[in-house]
Amino acid sequence: MKRFRPLLVACVLALASRANAQAPPLDAINSQAELDKAITALDTALFDAYNRCDLEKFSSFLDENVEFYHDQGGITLGRQALTDSVKKNICGGDVRRELVPGSLQIYHMKGYGAVEIGIHRFLHPKSNGPVGEGRFITLWQYKDGAWKITRAISYDHHLAAK
Repeated sequence: MKRFRPLLVACVLALASRANAQAPPLDAINSQAELDKAITALDTALFDAYNRCDLEKFSSFLDENVEFYHDQGGITLGRQALTDSVKKNICGGDVRRELVPGSLQIYHMKGYGAVEIGIHRFLHPKSNGPVGEGRFITLWQYKDGAWKITRAISYDHHLAAK
């Protein structure tokens, strides 16, 4: 059994590092189209977990020391604090996040990852009407085989135009 432990550990580590493997490694991205596809996939997976309140999956996208700045809620520091905030303020509520089509901009950050800028709406699923809109900036880092959010800013929250 001892000779199989290294293989088992390697498999577990590989599976853990692939938890948010919706995007290829940074050094495998060779064009703006590939970067757009990779970061869009990460955004989609992140907010799918957020909308379903899958906190384990949601937190897998966050760096341990993530910094989240919100124009109305202030600053939240760390993966656990941000996950707890989502649990308290989003889970069990009647809120769903959607990306505003055509608003996403993605830029390569050499040797680091990418910055994602866009507009998102927050809707009440029961009424399916927009309740609010805001802008966001997300800094994604590719490190140790995984994409993680290190900084995020959510600002300019207002009622969405009808």
